[in-house]
Amino acid sequence: MGQLEIEQILIYSVALLFCLAVIIVYLRRQNKNSRKVEEKIVKAKLEGLYEPVSLHPVVDPNSCIQTGACIVACPEKDIIGIVNGKATTVNASQCIGHGACFHACPTNAITLCIGTETRGVDLPHVNQNFESNVNGIYIAGELGGMGLIKNAVTQGREAVENIAKYMKKQHNADYDLIVVGAGPAGIAASLTAKKLSLRSIALEQDTLGGTVFTFPRKKIVMTTPMELPLYGKLKFYETSKTELLDLWQEVISKNAIVIKENSKVEAIEKVDGHFKLTTRTGEEYTAKNVLLAIGRRGTPRKLGVPGEDTEKVAYRLLEPEAIQGKDIVIVGGGDSAIESALQLCDQNNVILSYRSDVFSRIKSRNSEAIFEAAASGRVDLQFNTNIVTIEKEQINIKSSKTGDSHSYKNDLVYIFAGGELPTQFLTKVGIEITKKYGDAVLKH
Repeated sequence: MGQLEIEQILIYSVALLFCLAVIIVYLRRQNKNSRKVEEKIVKAKLEGLYEPVSLHPVVDPNSCIQTGACIVACPEKDIIGIVNGKATTVNASQCIGHGACFHACPTNAITLCIGTETRGVDLPHVNQNFESNVNGIYIAGELGGMGLIKNAVTQGREAVENIAKYMKKQHNADYDLIVVGAGPAGIAASLTAKKLSLRSIALEQDTLGGTVFTFPRKKIVMTTPMELPLYGKLKFYETSKTELLDLWQEVISKNAIVIKENSKVEAIEKVDGHFKLTTRTGEEYTAKNVLLAIGRRGTPRKLGVPGEDTEKVAYRLLEPEAIQGKDIVIVGGGDSAIESALQLCDQNNVILSYRSDVFSRIKSRNSEAIFEAAASGRVDLQFNTNIVTIEKEQINIKSSKTGDSHSYKNDLVYIFAGGELPTQFLTKVGIEITKKYGDAVLKH
């Protein structure tokens, strides 16, 4: 064997050893990262964050090639992780349905689903065009399972595009379309109707913005850019409720969009081939098509305790900066309750009462902030407690573990116990409601 051959063998051997070392280092790092993710999953299960509560990703392990694109794309972080070379959900209950992971996956391994095999979610029946089982009545946004602003806007636009595509031009109704609700989906729908020259009007039971209007003033409501009809791309990555509402007001005013606020629709009837809508105040409107862009929380869920009907009890927080020097009790364990407590605690005495022993579906930044506030004494955080009675100058709270009751001086009570699906209204209209158990909402 010549000198040259020996040198070549040595070079190849060194190269091979180097490659093996790189592979070993890579595998060790992957195993270490995998163990970290497994630890996060165990923690998520203990803290009640593992089980999804709404729209969430489901990964096909046979199609996943571990690019990590889904993890990088997710604005919420720690929703998805890699275990043993495959993507999997970690803190699934914190997923708010951006769909960024779905679009980022290069192998189409992710499906967006709603509900799980054991936990069903009540949703009205809609087809791929967003039309319900009642011909001519469409559903978009939170009521249909898409609560995220960007997704709701997209659905509102696409629903109206379908309506315009299939609608018969000749009819006897006052409008081509009536949009019920002026939240993100309703606003996008109204703008799209204007763009497509449909005669339309929007009826909103409260004020412009719908559910967004009830967010605490400084709440961040967007994390990714979105396309708004008749405006273009909104390039916000973070924005406040006020900024977003101001922008909507500007776009609506500029395009002469008609939105009637404080017009709660009580009934929808089919008359002579179109629909007649009647509001709480007795006003009547007719339209060939109806788009329901209302929220899932048609009615705030009440506690059913004595004193809850007094004027010091509220179910939304509108102007936190105007409230100072008060003794406040906030009830709830979701993001709205926690963000409200954080908004109020620096200028008031705040008790946060939650019936369970852990928060089960809050954003990680809210979890960190509320525990920090509790540790510093800015918030009196009381798990496993329930309000017993609400009195004029005090409130009585009972521990579900010990059975002990305590009275606290109290000026205001804010209840964030969620809301109830407007089932009675939908059933009266004739819309079918089904319980979804892990059904795919978006799949490739």
